[in-house]
Amino acid sequence: MSTVEGDDEQDLTRKQRREQARAQRKELEEAEAATAKRRTRLIQLGIVTGIVAVVIVVILLATGGSSKTGIPKSTKAVNTTVAEVTSLLQGIPQSGNTIGNPNAPVTLKYFGDLECPVCKAFTLGALPPLIQSYVRSGKLKIEYHSMQTATREPGIFNTQQVAALAAGKQNKAWHYLELFYREQGEENTGYVTESYLQNLASQVPGLNLAAWTAARNDPALAASITTDAQTANANGFTGTPSFLIGKTGGKLEKFEPSTYTETGPYNAAIEKLLKG
Repeated sequence: MSTVEGDDEQDLTRKQRREQARAQRKELEEAEAATAKRRTRLIQLGIVTGIVAVVIVVILLATGGSSKTGIPKSTKAVNTTVAEVTSLLQGIPQSGNTIGNPNAPVTLKYFGDLECPVCKAFTLGALPPLIQSYVRSGKLKIEYHSMQTATREPGIFNTQQVAALAAGKQNKAWHYLELFYREQGEENTGYVTESYLQNLASQVPGLNLAAWTAARNDPALAASITTDAQTANANGFTGTPSFLIGKTGGKLEKFEPSTYTETGPYNAAIEKLLKG
């Protein structure tokens, strides 16, 4: 009987996570809608003309969109995305699921779901400046951990997260993570297929595909996802992205930033720990 109750509680927790993730996405969508409304007013005032807007849309459609709009529709878009990720991460040490100097004084644990659009907003918004300012300088290391929220099927969730972690066996997990978020498809469309995962792997510079394929069968990677879920539950996380932050080697505390696209709250938290 206790086993059934435990399963029910686990299912409820997953449901709560999905509901929290949907609420976060709704807030993000509302913010984007407000921005679009303000932009429309500017257009009506003549600051931005309708002709310019039309030209921009035509250009985007003709080029298949930028690397920030989802799954690339052309070889050129793929190359642009790979170049962005390479430029962001080049020269920064990686080890498994961690990016940054292993002796960095501050640690940030980032819990994410690869299909979560709010995680994508963080990846394209607040994260790059943090990598450039703090990770590259050796002051911060970031660990990526898995937490199911947006992905509906547990099997698909485990498969996609393991695919990223398997690249970590070659110290390229963050290349895979960054590419996935940048090429994230529309939610609930079933875009995460074996072909999609293989295609991402082929884009990671220098990744040995045979070794990556073999690493995906490592039971330790699947076990780490279970451990991450337990940690998330213990800290009361209900949505992604979620964070723990603290001095390396010490106790990490729950960190709840007010934004996923601006760096202010993250900078303040890191600076406080560096001075502390």
